[in-house]
Amino acid sequence: MQVIETLAEGLKREIKVVIPAKDMQDKMNERLADVKDKVRINGFRPGKVPAAHLKKVYGKSIMADLVNEIVREQPAAILSSRGEKSATQPEIAMTEDKDEADKILAAEQDFEFTLSYEVLPPIELKSVKGIKVTREVIDISDDEVNEQVLKVAESARAYETKTGKAANGDRITMDYVGKVDGEAFEGGTDQGAELVLGSGRFIPGFEDQLVGVKAGDEKTITVTFPADYPAKNLAGKEATFDVSVKDVAAPADVEINDELASKLGIESADRLKEIVRGQIESQYGSLTRQKLKRQILDQLDEMYKFETPNSLVDAEYNGIWSQVNNDLAQSGKTFEDEDTTEEKAREEYKTLAERRVRLGLVLSEIGEKAGVEVSEDEMQRAIYDQLRQYPGQEKQILEFFRSQPGAAASIRAPIFEEKVIDHLLTEIDVTDKKVTKEELLAEEEGETKAETKKAAPKKKAAKAEAAEAGEGEEAAPKKKAAPKKKAADESAE
Repeated sequence: MQVIETLAEGLKREIKVVIPAKDMQDKMNERLADVKDKVRINGFRPGKVPAAHLKKVYGKSIMADLVNEIVREQPAAILSSRGEKSATQPEIAMTEDKDEADKILAAEQDFEFTLSYEVLPPIELKSVKGIKVTREVIDISDDEVNEQVLKVAESARAYETKTGKAANGDRITMDYVGKVDGEAFEGGTDQGAELVLGSGRFIPGFEDQLVGVKAGDEKTITVTFPADYPAKNLAGKEATFDVSVKDVAAPADVEINDELASKLGIESADRLKEIVRGQIESQYGSLTRQKLKRQILDQLDEMYKFETPNSLVDAEYNGIWSQVNNDLAQSGKTFEDEDTTEEKAREEYKTLAERRVRLGLVLSEIGEKAGVEVSEDEMQRAIYDQLRQYPGQEKQILEFFRSQPGAAASIRAPIFEEKVIDHLLTEIDVTDKKVTKEELLAEEEGETKAETKKAAPKKKAAKAEAAEAGEGEEAAPKKKAAPKKKAADESAE
């Protein structure tokens, strides 16, 4: 077998592989000899089939198997012998001429194919001793814990039916039918819907018009959907809602006590406060780590400058750009609305893609040299977390992970990256700094890289941002078109 390098330009490589026809014929004859005693052909005793007849019957299929085995196994062996790692799966090109293909299968012509790929650039690791980061920490006050506990209590507040008129703070139960131009629209009908007046859950003007209603009242409400309403067919349009009030209930007093905790399935009020404090600590801890990780990545970005494989950058960029366009479509905005152009946005997100690929390669090299590994238990826990997000679809998701080789890698990669960050935190200079809640929540000054610029919708390529910062992003569940506000508003309740 001849292996001839025909292109070595930057990271691009092209390799021509030639396997002489005689070698292919020898391999075919070995296979024919192996099957001679196993096949059963009418008119011949077992093991007595002439070689020429065996070749006539099985030759082409054996050669086709040989060709498939070679193109499946040889690329990895060739790269290994050259000491190279391909950035992506090498592209394999073979003749498409039928006559030539027939000659190859008949062992009458050399078998040739070409490998095209980009190599991963060699990375010479530098000392990380000079990296200095500041870890922002915050003291959580009892007042903040109590405030959050009160919100939990209010979410579990009891309501008692009243006979009077509904006031702000009361909960009404209603049926409604929404119409635009006299026609009911999809998602605008509900029965037994509950709404606390003054909560701001529904679009502006809806709740105000229900103040003063009583159980049994029928009322038609007229509202205008916000111009940026997610459902484009409703955005900016006037609508009416025929409302039938079924019940009006007043809120009961909220008390933080063991009885409340028991209703929530917790043994005591003290334990409830402990749980809430732990949740707050976890939320602030995630933000602290996100900002800490950003500092590390920024300094690694300054330390390493090398050519990145276009195939990896393009794949990363395409993922970011797809998210950007999805955000634009959902918001109904354009690049001009965000004070930029598509051309500028593409440039900035291409820069972000290059940064992410470069840092990914650096972190991978650091992790490999440090012996960082992702255990089977960690993988199983991560897959289980995925399953919990999609109840009822567990079987399909497990099958997806089994059938798609890249699926497991997509689960492993973020775990590996976080473990590399953990390793770096043991090697670099970390200084703790007490900050206020406001300081922790504030965006860092100097974050002027492409990912922080408002190039496209203000999510700043949310998918790429979240991945780089170590966060996960879940898709918001679909909601009824009316009369609720956008999901972002509801999640703040």
